[in-house]
Amino acid sequence: TTVATQNGIVSGIVRFLLNVIRTIPNTLLAAILVSMIGIGEGTGTLTLTIFTAGMVSQLLYESIETIDRQPLEAAESVGANKLKTAVWAIWPQIIRPVLSYSFYALEVNIRSSTVLGYVGAGGIGIILNSSLALFKYDRVSIILIAIFLMVVLVDALSDYFRRKLA
Repeated sequence: TTVATQNGIVSGIVRFLLNVIRTIPNTLLAAILVSMIGIGEGTGTLTLTIFTAGMVSQLLYESIETIDRQPLEAAESVGANKLKTAVWAIWPQIIRPVLSYSFYALEVNIRSSTVLGYVGAGGIGIILNSSLALFKYDRVSIILIAIFLMVVLVDALSDYFRRKLA
């Protein structure tokens, strides 16, 4: 059984939906949303939101499944309600993975925003694509350096917060 729910059917359905969302590539999801909604920053943001929700939810679901059940059982044995059990027995065990996955998702989204611009879904990719088309290589290099620095910054922040929680 899982900690998230004792109902195997609900657990199976949720896991299947998360797997489906997670396996759709960003570019395909962006192309589908562009055809449904149109070109713009909103489409890019929605694409990244759906992809990130699927990815982080799946990772958190797996983290919750692997927690130590003893604190959970101790909280339930003293009559703690579900909210108190989650706050005092589950959250302390998953705070590090939550933080780590959040920074990982931010890093992936910074990289993905470049790709999504190529399909017209907004973001830095549109600026990069237009700069390439206009042969403004000085601007292209600045954009690439900015993306690289953002990824390095996010990675450094992630390391800092992980060390603080250890």
